[in-house]
Amino acid sequence: MDRLELLEQEIVRCQTCPRLTSWCAAVAIEKRAAYRDETYWSKPIPGFGDSQAQIMIVGLAPGAHGANRTGRIFTGDRSGEWLFRAMFRAGLANQPHSLHRGDGLKLRNAWVTVAVKCAPPANKPTPSEQANCAKYLKTEIELLANAIVIVCLGAFAYHAVCRQLKVKGRPKFGHGVQARAGRYTLLCSYHPSQQNTFTGKLTESMLDKIFVDACDLVRN
Repeated sequence: MDRLELLEQEIVRCQTCPRLTSWCAAVAIEKRAAYRDETYWSKPIPGFGDSQAQIMIVGLAPGAHGANRTGRIFTGDRSGEWLFRAMFRAGLANQPHSLHRGDGLKLRNAWVTVAVKCAPPANKPTPSEQANCAKYLKTEIELLANAIVIVCLGAFAYHAVCRQLKVKGRPKFGHGVQARAGRYTLLCSYHPSQQNTFTGKLTESMLDKIFVDACDLVRN
């Protein structure tokens, strides 16, 4: 068993944050009507993808009725639909959809994860919850030895990555903003949440451009 697999097991077993553990369990009991016959995962969510990836994608946290339900990050919700369609068009995924853990999705040269591994109420983890989870993101970055581009989906992810890489004097977050951190280029994107996609703040062409740029950075 390799170190990424050991990390995955450690993440899934984690119960460090009582509020998040209780919330994930409660959501799994209450459910949404559309998912009333499904058994929710309701545990922390590890990253997944190509362990040799040069591109790492970091989001905020699992969705309560997305990854917290399906057990795979960005799977089973609208944010994931947008993300994996864009990754498919960029050649980083073998299919444009992510419905459940057994749907055959494979990532190519990409690893997808989140800064906080449990679904938080209102998508707002507390500072102490962020600090508790920071070690997992730090270890993922360390274990992805070939990664040179980190796509940060939203300001939360950008700041979380910058803290781990100890980036000083970083540029202000904005869609398309780039920052250097040692061997890494951090590439910022608005998060593909419904708040951004329904309002037109983030369009599919804008998200496509992020992954075109990420692939270009890897090639160059």
